[in-house]
Amino acid sequence: MARKKKLPIIENLVIIDIADQGKAVGKADDAVVFVQGLVPGDIANVKVIRKRKNYMEGILIDLIRESDSRNQPFCQHFGVCGGCKWQNLSYDKQLYFKQKQVADNLQRIGQVEIPEIEPVIGSKKQQYYRNKLEYTFSNTRWLSDAEVRSENQFSDRRALGFHIAGKFDRILDIETCYLQNDLSNLIRNEVRAFTLSNNYSYYDQRQNQGLLRNLIIRNTEYGEWMVMLVFQYNEKNLIEKLLKHIESKFPELTSLLYVINPKVNDTIHDLDVLFFSGRDFVYEKLDDLKFKIGPKSFFQTNTFQALELYRKALHFAELNGTEIIYDLYTGTGTIANFVASHCKKVIGLDYIEEAIQDAYFNSELNGITNTGFFTGDIKDLLNEDFIKQNGMPDVIITDPPRAGMHNDVVQSILNIQPGRIVYISCNPATQSRDIKLLSIKYKLTAIQPVDMFPHTHHVENIVRLDLK
Repeated sequence: MARKKKLPIIENLVIIDIADQGKAVGKADDAVVFVQGLVPGDIANVKVIRKRKNYMEGILIDLIRESDSRNQPFCQHFGVCGGCKWQNLSYDKQLYFKQKQVADNLQRIGQVEIPEIEPVIGSKKQQYYRNKLEYTFSNTRWLSDAEVRSENQFSDRRALGFHIAGKFDRILDIETCYLQNDLSNLIRNEVRAFTLSNNYSYYDQRQNQGLLRNLIIRNTEYGEWMVMLVFQYNEKNLIEKLLKHIESKFPELTSLLYVINPKVNDTIHDLDVLFFSGRDFVYEKLDDLKFKIGPKSFFQTNTFQALELYRKALHFAELNGTEIIYDLYTGTGTIANFVASHCKKVIGLDYIEEAIQDAYFNSELNGITNTGFFTGDIKDLLNEDFIKQNGMPDVIITDPPRAGMHNDVVQSILNIQPGRIVYISCNPATQSRDIKLLSIKYKLTAIQPVDMFPHTHHVENIVRLDLK
């Protein structure tokens, strides 16, 4: 049997850049080395753990010299938790590398002529900026290095927290999270304490068993709170006992809901949400508009930055009041209702029925009468009959999921040929792919990155495309 080749230690590796997924980049013997947890300007000794033809992956052994761009992380879970991986990088440098990520993707994948990129819009709040978090219950808590070295046996490994990166069945037990208003921490810790003391079973991802699966917490600028528990099966007495305890401990909750999910996957869009107390939605606001947010609704998770995002999208749309707008992937109609007063008519399309119902409700709630909303697969909706019925769009605004637009949707847009496209994306790579396809008939004329997620490598990006 062939022996495994011993992998080297690279001494005094200089970190020169940041790559996709936020990994630090160095170079050794003309090979690229990816390392997690370092920042540009750091010099470190790194142990190679994986070697390929054109690159290597390594882990930090010793930090020889700290970069001037390095920050002291503020979270006790930093380095283990899969989120907020850039806490050790100064915020101005975070913005620099996010803007660079947008430019790199447009050049490498989009392969189009790029106008000057507007400076990335930074987030005024870099902590407690999220309005939604989802926690996972697990019976296989992630053990710290010290716990592993102790060789102790841990008979109870129940945890409530976040997934360890790359480990679908390992959960880091979270004590304090700095992403959402601190009431979120109080709710999560109380739910954990109550369920542990009352011996509730936590979910086993491998066996698909155990009562408690997920805890989802939303809050809004109106001070409203929604808590939703996801259970693997309907154990009525235990479910009611837990929900009553939450209700009594947190009377400020606006909405308390639950879901029974016996499936292997965690998605709840195809499941019924069951009402327990309060009401089954919360209200959010953007400028002078009010929005109904249901348990399955998509809404940007950074409300302050969402407002900046939509203002810039409206600016890119350059409306004069006479246009017909198509808003693709409209969700709860946030963008459609936001731009409605600036155009003749807005048509919103989405594949989630509950979201479209909320979009109609939101138009009525705000006294908006020039919107229409349709449910279905967007690639199927955008046909000749639909255009005849609703009018030829002058501008298309599209805000698809991370996977980008389906090729058939891109082709439909090319067939329709609106004068302008405003494309909002949370994934510059798939956005750049779609821009390349659209470049047959469209010219990229404006680019605006927006930081929705401080301390992560993620960046939102808006582009404007004009018909050639």
